[in-house]
Amino acid sequence: MKAVVYENPFNVAVKEVEDPRIQHPNDVLVRVTSTAICGSDLHMYEGRTAAQSGIVFGHENLGVIEETGSGVSSLKKGDRVVMPFNVACGFCKNCLAGFTGFCLTVNPGFAGGAYGYVAMGPYTGGQAEHLRVPFADFNCLKLPPGDRWETDFVLLADIFPTGYHGCELAEVSPGESVAVYGAGPVGLMAAYSALLRGASKVFVVDRVPERLAKAEEIGAIPIDFTKGDPAEQIREQTDGEGTDKGVDAVGYQAHSHDATHEEPAVVLNTLIMTVRPTGMLGVPGLYVPSDPGAPDENAKHGQLLVSIGKMFEKGQRMGTGQCNVKRYNRQLRDLIISGRAKPSFVVSHELPLDQAPMAYEKFDKRIEGFTKVVLHPVLAA
Repeated sequence: MKAVVYENPFNVAVKEVEDPRIQHPNDVLVRVTSTAICGSDLHMYEGRTAAQSGIVFGHENLGVIEETGSGVSSLKKGDRVVMPFNVACGFCKNCLAGFTGFCLTVNPGFAGGAYGYVAMGPYTGGQAEHLRVPFADFNCLKLPPGDRWETDFVLLADIFPTGYHGCELAEVSPGESVAVYGAGPVGLMAAYSALLRGASKVFVVDRVPERLAKAEEIGAIPIDFTKGDPAEQIREQTDGEGTDKGVDAVGYQAHSHDATHEEPAVVLNTLIMTVRPTGMLGVPGLYVPSDPGAPDENAKHGQLLVSIGKMFEKGQRMGTGQCNVKRYNRQLRDLIISGRAKPSFVVSHELPLDQAPMAYEKFDKRIEGFTKVVLHPVLAA
């Protein structure tokens, strides 16, 4: 089958790779109809992880089941399904508690597994024509047949639940004000989720004009951090108090306020200054224990200089960690079906699989309006 394969930093190629096969009675094989490029993929693409040549990328996957293992009971050939980026067993201590992003079964020695991602287990990614899904009864979310809501539903694999997770970590409630740092796909989904949850005022901080324009389109207040300290800009619009809640949707590749260099802790520290005393911070933005491209030696080992003293002084609380997609994806699916949510507003391009190398390059450079790309393996180039 054709698949998007990582070769070396800033270089992916569409190659012929071995077809997946049923390896366990609980597996299914899915013909992929939509698969998205994620900002998390860019960390590997840029050489900022320990990813080795040959990895098939892709953890945001939707398609139609073509084959089921003998132990699969709730799914059948022809079912349209979307898979959480988390590969989870459903029966370990963490899965039973709802923490499917930290499954203790699927990736021995590590809490959590995912498709097509370094250190997240042996699961081939779905930027390909077919995908093997383990523990399929647990991991597949059924969708209405046909192709309606295709680009909305594929976002249930990661960014829509992850944005919502940022609001859940911050415990965003109706009537509250929220600051979201980062207007990439996850940041926009966090802002959108805050509005869905009834936030009265949502600020979105970024520097890319197209992204800030998207934030304004959904009713958020855009803040360009290159035009002045974003915390001060937000305090000026909240009677000097700051917001009730804050979400970090940027992570460890954050840039300084003048956008001239990376400053890994700048979003965390600015968020602490943005959120009022006793407010809460949700951090779905990715932070890693090892970053070979970090700007300093401590950051290379995931050690950042965070203003914990100011956070303590303000009595703030913080929630962190990757999203447990299954906790949210069923409800978010039903919001889409009912017409209450349309997350596909973030999708800027829908392309055939063969155009993935070009899409990665432009998405990575944040040029030509590439804000979110969905690949369709069934489309001709």
